[in-house]
Amino acid sequence: MNTSALIMMITTEVIVTLVTGYFFLRVLKTPPKPEPDSYIDNDDDER
Repeated sequence: MNTSALIMMITTEVIVTLVTGYFFLRVLKTPPKPEPDSYIDNDDDER
C-alpha cells in the first residue's frame, strides 16, 4: 500500500467516525417528547 492510499484510508475512517459520533451524541441529547406522545386514537385508556 502506497502512502497516498494509506492517507486516504485513514482520512476516510476519521471522517466516518466523527460523523457517526456526532449523530450518536445528537440522538442521546434529544429531549424526550412530552406525554402523551402517541396518536390519541391509539390510546386505549383515553376512550
